[in-house]
Amino acid sequence: MTLKIAIQMDPMEDVQVHGDTTFDMALEAHKRGHEIWVYHPHNLRLDKNRVFARVRKVAGLKREQGEHVEWAKTGGDDLELVDLHGVDVVLVRQDPPYNMRYITACHMLEYLLPDVMVLNDPREIRNAPEKLFPLDFPKLIPPTLITSDETALRAFRDKHQDIILKPLYGNGGAGVFSVTKGDQNFSSLLEMFRNFYDEPVIAQKYLPEVRKGDKRIILLDGEPVGAINRVPADHEARSNMHVGGKATPVEMTERDKEICAAIGPALKERRLVLVGIDVIGDYMTEINVTSPTGVQEVRRFGGADISALFWDWVEERRG
Repeated sequence: MTLKIAIQMDPMEDVQVHGDTTFDMALEAHKRGHEIWVYHPHNLRLDKNRVFARVRKVAGLKREQGEHVEWAKTGGDDLELVDLHGVDVVLVRQDPPYNMRYITACHMLEYLLPDVMVLNDPREIRNAPEKLFPLDFPKLIPPTLITSDETALRAFRDKHQDIILKPLYGNGGAGVFSVTKGDQNFSSLLEMFRNFYDEPVIAQKYLPEVRKGDKRIILLDGEPVGAINRVPADHEARSNMHVGGKATPVEMTERDKEICAAIGPALKERRLVLVGIDVIGDYMTEINVTSPTGVQEVRRFGGADISALFWDWVEERRG
């Protein structure tokens, strides 16, 4: 069985082949003999309720940085216009931020359903912003406030003393600040958020357990299949690997399993097939539904080959 797969992603040429999850998934699909095209959301078009994309077809992939992708010859323009209704699977894997381009791409991809398997489901990606979705599970998350109201933010800081402030629709640790009880920069930070972001900010109680790591747990069809720990660098509040966090092996705790059991049914119902959650201590802080990372690190530390499990899951349902 050969599947036709289109991957909506950031430029393939720029990926880090020893860490990038999307590349790992594409490489596994290529090894299985599937046909692969890649495109960026700005190459989508919707015409008479049919979805097209200007794509590049992959001729070869290998885990060799700088030589990792070979493109098929098209006899002219590097980009080929493809009717996405003719593919079997579309993977939505570009990085956020969650902005109007991101939302519009989800609306366009919705026209492929139900004939094309779109993962994750674009309707549910659109309805599950990664910092808002956890609020559906209030017993699993730390004290959290979402607002643009400076008075409310000050009261939240007064109550919890040490807090985290971050953009509601950011990603990769960008714009995340740790604010301590007497921080004299608090007013300046709120001013900066007002000037740079139109949306509310998210404030959460600071969890000191983050010094021991921010756990990334990956779920496939609602079931946990692997986990890594991301330990922040010295003098850094953020644990994201984009900003120097170090991946280390970790075992899931009973609390981790309890969190996964609580959210798993909602993920299955929403057709959010590949998801990464962030857990600090006993609390879940984010549910990543667009392009969760960590697959290569899980395997590197002796865990499951999640890319292989993912394509096993897809092939079973598309076969």
